[in-house]
Amino acid sequence: MRACIASAVLCAQETRREIVNPSPNAADDTKGNSNLVPDVYAITGHFERIVILRFKYDTDLLAGMQKIVKEQKIRNAVILSALGSVRGYQLHQVSNRTFPSRDTFIKNPAAPADIIGMNGYIIDGRIHAHMAMANPDKAFGGHLEPGTTVFTFAVVTLGVLNDATDLRRVDDKTYR
Repeated sequence: MRACIASAVLCAQETRREIVNPSPNAADDTKGNSNLVPDVYAITGHFERIVILRFKYDTDLLAGMQKIVKEQKIRNAVILSALGSVRGYQLHQVSNRTFPSRDTFIKNPAAPADIIGMNGYIIDGRIHAHMAMANPDKAFGGHLEPGTTVFTFAVVTLGVLNDATDLRRVDDKTYR
């Protein structure tokens, strides 16, 4: 019995890898803030509709979101909430404080967790989703990556914005 448990634990161990995430133009990583870019600015828009996505067992969460965004022709949206559970996950987290940025990818395909939240944006059809999860020992989260598979079910709610809403620079780390 112990051999089976030890074997299962070894197979289910979490893996981590770090990558450098340079800007497309390497010089952007060394530039300072520009006085032409405001410290903070507001973007106004209106929700055109709310779309609720429901995922079944063993579905890849990110791939399912990408499929619906394409099918529903969603250009810009706000990820409002999520709930459910996963059988395993892959996410990444920022892992340094200076440019170029570095990301640590954390993968555990056999670790179940509850989805306790998700937020982010759909920007010109591209998904930028962050999710929070919990297991009996801890809460954790990061940027959603492929390989996060649904367990019981998952529900994600999107607020679809009108096309006049310009989100192009929302997650542009060089716009500073």
